[in-house]
Amino acid sequence: MSAPDLQNGSAMEKNVYTVSDLNQIIKGLLDGVPELQSVCVQGELSNYKVYPSGHHYFTLKDAQSAIRCVMFRSSAEKLRFLPENGMDVTAMGRVTVYPRDGAYQLYVSALNPQGMGDLYVAFEQLKKKLEAIGLFDPAHKKPLPAFPKTIAVITSEAGAAVRDIIRVTGKRWPMAKIVILPVRVQGVEAPGEIVEALRYANAWKVADLIITGRGGGSIEDLWAFNDERVARAIYQSEIPVISAVGHEPDVTIADYVADLRAATPSNGAELAVPDSDELRAALGGLSLRCDHALRKHLETSRAALRDLASRRVMQSPMGYLDLKRMEVDMQRSRLLSVQERRVAAARHGFVRVSASMDALSPLKVLGRGYAIASRSDGQTVRGVKDAAPGDRIALTLRDGRLDCIVDEREENSDGEKGNEL
Repeated sequence: MSAPDLQNGSAMEKNVYTVSDLNQIIKGLLDGVPELQSVCVQGELSNYKVYPSGHHYFTLKDAQSAIRCVMFRSSAEKLRFLPENGMDVTAMGRVTVYPRDGAYQLYVSALNPQGMGDLYVAFEQLKKKLEAIGLFDPAHKKPLPAFPKTIAVITSEAGAAVRDIIRVTGKRWPMAKIVILPVRVQGVEAPGEIVEALRYANAWKVADLIITGRGGGSIEDLWAFNDERVARAIYQSEIPVISAVGHEPDVTIADYVADLRAATPSNGAELAVPDSDELRAALGGLSLRCDHALRKHLETSRAALRDLASRRVMQSPMGYLDLKRMEVDMQRSRLLSVQERRVAAARHGFVRVSASMDALSPLKVLGRGYAIASRSDGQTVRGVKDAAPGDRIALTLRDGRLDCIVDEREENSDGEKGNEL
């Protein structure tokens, strides 16, 4: 072998690496570039997957290129929204090589939606989710007690909110008792403490109304009241809940779930209790109206009494009785007149019927010379066939009766009508 060949062979042996060595060299090169250790990359999420280990794997792409990304569990737990495919985001992290695959990728430490904050996206996502399952349904809202006896205030005992609530409630409705359930209203521990306070108030029935909230602040300061656990605890509360978070423009998930939303803690106290001064004025007005109505009724009754007293019957009772006696006499006279007319008409009818009956009386017929023939069994003889020779018959005349024996009978020649016996 010539010298040049030996030299080329040595060079080949010098540049031979294992795959792992090569990947480590490339990883070291990339790790040594400061610009790649903290980069912000904009793109669209694709193939987003969450593994049981808690690590998030996805692809970040634009119109021409794509890069593989991974977000480890420790970083993913800090996400305050749910990443979705197609969402435009800005990813912060470092670029390096995963030696096992020999592929470079972006190790993401933070993820923010493009054009809006992650808290805003998280708020809208949770709002959409809870609204879909009915936590905002007006039908679930419970009415507030008109005159609460005890009010449970779930807030920070060191904040201005609790002082405002105590001050306003004491001024408007001093009869109400206020029970403070102190909790943190900011930070990681705040949602859990608020949930426990809500459960405690319901378990022990410490009040008939709950006010929960805090003073104003940034969206990060108010975030405890955008927690799903707090929203569900408010929804499950059997005691009506007023959400009084931040200032008037601030809106939280708790506001949507609560039975009533107050613009501020002070406004929450105003909505919780009536104004004793206004109530006193209203009662005074009702008292005046009742007094006026009673006076008017008394005056009307007096007028009616005067009218009765001025009538003749009240001034001269006997005159009234005399008048009624005259009316009774007139009624009696009319009744007697009607009765006499009816009796006369009945008498006339009786005479007419009697005359008719008298005209039809058999005695009248007998008086004109006729007789009635009857057999011994009492049956009237109507024709010659009703009697036979030798039969005994009785003839009833006008002035008596004759007993006869039939010697013979003779029928008319036409056979239809016999002789009278």
